[in-house]
Amino acid sequence: MFTACELGVFDLLLESGDPLSLDVIAARLGTSTTGMERLLDACVGLKLLAVELTQQGALYRNTEISNIYLTKSSPKSQYHIMMYYSNTVYLCWHYLTDAVREGRNQYERAFGISSKDPFGAMYRSEEEMLKFLAGQNSIWGICGRDVLAAFDLSSFTRIYDLGGGGGALARECVSLYPNCTVTIYDLPKVVQVAKERFVPPEEHRIAFHEGDFFKDSIPEADLYILSKILHDWDDDKCGQLLAKVHKACRPGGGVLLVESLLKEDRSGPVETQLYSMNMLVQTEGKERTPAEYSKLLAAAGFREVQVKRTGKPYDAVLGRKSFSVFCPLMCISGKMW
Repeated sequence: MFTACELGVFDLLLESGDPLSLDVIAARLGTSTTGMERLLDACVGLKLLAVELTQQGALYRNTEISNIYLTKSSPKSQYHIMMYYSNTVYLCWHYLTDAVREGRNQYERAFGISSKDPFGAMYRSEEEMLKFLAGQNSIWGICGRDVLAAFDLSSFTRIYDLGGGGGALARECVSLYPNCTVTIYDLPKVVQVAKERFVPPEEHRIAFHEGDFFKDSIPEADLYILSKILHDWDDDKCGQLLAKVHKACRPGGGVLLVESLLKEDRSGPVETQLYSMNMLVQTEGKERTPAEYSKLLAAAGFREVQVKRTGKPYDAVLGRKSFSVFCPLMCISGKMW
C-alpha cells in the first residue's frame, strides 16, 4: 500500500477514468513490468485494486476505498499519513525486537536521533514535518467531528488546542461550535508551517500561540484539547502536563482528551493494541484504558470524568475543573467547620 501510494498507482488509475493494463501503468509510472505486476496483484489481494481479465489481458482499476482514501485529490485522502508511515513509522518497526527488549523507542537506530527527542525524528526536516502535519490533518478530516461532538462543548468559548499541529481539529471545532475561538499552541516551527500551509488567514476564530507546553506557561482558557498528546508520554510526564493544564483552567472549565482507548481488560481493540506497539517504537508513551486516563485526570485535580467511545479510531474523555465555592456559613467566630 505504501509503495503503491508513493509510486502514484491510485492517482493514475483515478485520473485515467478507465481500467489500465500492466504495461500502460508501468510505462507511465516509470517502473519495471515485473515489479509492477507483483505490486498490482498484491493490491488486488488487499482489495485496494480490482482486476478484469479481457482478451487483451488484465485491466486494473481502483476500488472505492482506494479512490476515497488513497488518492491525493480526494477530500478524505490519507495519502500524506501513508507517506509518513512509510518513511518514518515503518523504519522504526524494523527494530521492534530491540524496542521490546529495551522498553524504549528506536529513533537512535532508525535515524541516529536521540531516543529522548521523539519529535526530533518526526520533524527532522521540513519535508518530514509537512508529511506528519498533513497526515494528522487528514485523520481529523475523518474523525475530528466525531470526537468533538462526543460531548456538548458549546459552553466552552475560549479553547486551547495543545499540540494542535496543522489545525484541522481546530477548524472542525470552530465549524461545529461557531461561538468559540480556538488557539493552537505548538512549537514555533509548527505554528509557522500551520499559518503558511494549513490555516487560511481569513479564519479569524483560530489564533496561534508559540511555545513548548511542557516548559512554557499555559494561558487561561475554558477548555483544553489534548488530541493524541498523552499517548506520546509516560505517566509522570502526563501528570506534569495535566497539572499545568488544571492550574491554568478556569473554574468550571475542562480538558478534552482525544485518544484511542483500550478495553479495560486490555483485550482490544486490536488496532489500539497495535497502536500501543507503535508508541513503543516511536515515543515514550502508550495507549491506555479509560480507567488509566481517569486516574491521571483525577490526580491532576479534574472531576466528573466522562468517557465516550465514538466507534471511530479515536475516542473522547472529558474532565471538569470544579468551581471554587466559599460559603460564609462555613466560617463562624473565625473557625472553619
